[in-house]
Amino acid sequence: MKYLVLLVVLVVGYAWWRNQRMSGTPPSPARPGQPPAPQDMVACAHCGVHLPRTEALTSGQRSYCCAEHQRQDAH
Repeated sequence: MKYLVLLVVLVVGYAWWRNQRMSGTPPSPARPGQPPAPQDMVACAHCGVHLPRTEALTSGQRSYCCAEHQRQDAH
């Protein structure tokens, strides 16, 4: 019998604690971070695909999307 009373007290305490926690101030919505800055885009001299300048392979004034296109264009 005392275990049943203990269980009821624990359930009521948990329900009260959960209710108090839920009725508090609602959490503020997460603020989105700053979007990344726009990047300059370049076209591959071999196939014409556009990619960010930071990801392009350059050879002089020409930009390439991959080492294979850079090698093929050199011939």
